[in-house]
Amino acid sequence: MSELKSRDARLRRFWDKQSKSYDRQMGFMDRRFFRDTRAWICRQAAGETLEVAIGTGLNLPHYPAGVRLTGVEWSPEMLDRARRRATDLGRDADLQTGDAQSLPFPDASFDTVVCTFSLCAIPDDRRAVGEMVRVVRPGGLLLLADHVEATSRIGRLLQRSLELYTVRFQGEYWRRRPIRHVQALGPPIEHHDGFSYGAVERFAARVPG
Repeated sequence: MSELKSRDARLRRFWDKQSKSYDRQMGFMDRRFFRDTRAWICRQAAGETLEVAIGTGLNLPHYPAGVRLTGVEWSPEMLDRARRRATDLGRDADLQTGDAQSLPFPDASFDTVVCTFSLCAIPDDRRAVGEMVRVVRPGGLLLLADHVEATSRIGRLLQRSLELYTVRFQGEYWRRRPIRHVQALGPPIEHHDGFSYGAVERFAARVPG
């Protein structure tokens, strides 16, 4: 097995195991740091919508009723929980296994693409952002949120210390800035918000068309 395949298998096992406690962990982060970000992101979605790295489906309750939702997730255990949540909510959604770094969809397939608090743990976040932009139709929205490099020096030092452990064992980065990848690709930022000492960032970018 190649080094990359070995890494991917190890990380998939990690997230499969994390699926059991993921909702509880993220519930704490939502209350303390992420605020109303899930609702802020999802209420802007419209039409054919793709959620990348849908996890256990924590965003599902926040989508407008008219959204036609597709979700992809790398971890089979996380995806199973998302499917159960969609059933419990009565949400009709096409939830399937998929890799954010190589999305299984043609160019310009969706009106909206969403990704929340996941690019921090996707091995090649630049490639994943490029894939998301690729599958948005001209005039469509890319909606992203994540924890990012803090604006305070103390915050950055803490994040750097955390990464000594989390990058090696969990594949999770604390100081990425997905907005820079989007800006490099060209879609203009329409809405932007940062808070929690600059360590949380959410934004909407419009694909030209």
